[in-house]
Amino acid sequence: MNYWLLLLTFLSVNLDFFFILIFLLEKFRLPKVILGYLLGNIILLSISFTIGKTLATFLPEWILGVLGILPIYLALHDDDDDSKHSDNKSEVLNVLITYLSVCAGCNLSIFLPVLAGENLNNFIITLLFIGSLTILIVLIIKLISKSSLVKIVMKKYGEIAMKICYVSIGLYVFWDSGLITHLLGLL
Repeated sequence: MNYWLLLLTFLSVNLDFFFILIFLLEKFRLPKVILGYLLGNIILLSISFTIGKTLATFLPEWILGVLGILPIYLALHDDDDDSKHSDNKSEVLNVLITYLSVCAGCNLSIFLPVLAGENLNNFIITLLFIGSLTILIVLIIKLISKSSLVKIVMKKYGEIAMKICYVSIGLYVFWDSGLITHLLGLL
């Protein structure tokens, strides 16, 4: 498993949610935010892994490289995700529903090609890695959430940074799967 790719993938698919975390951390207790966010990541990663394993069973790896088009599409597709308001009483459930409503489509589209060829052991390591990143990010955002500079930078450059990351991930999936090599071999 390429940990740099996992890190880039995690940061890019959650970049818009980091801004929302600032608001959630002001409204809810830190452990509840961490738990809701962690559950959301585990759910979405598990779905991506399951779909990827199913596809990998029936298709050669180089064909799975076509899935790299998903992150590139998301980078080029202008879709402003807004957090849906939820009146649930549970803080954990509020964070979970907010995360799933904002990030489900992106996470599934981005992590599916990244996890498609992985085995169960690597997936478990991935869950631990992403889980650790999830907790670390919430703690970091809690520390810096008071800074007005952070809010300004996220608002001004967050969207373009996310798009650059998505295109990079898509190109990496094309390359890593052998799709490009296979297509060049056909020429």
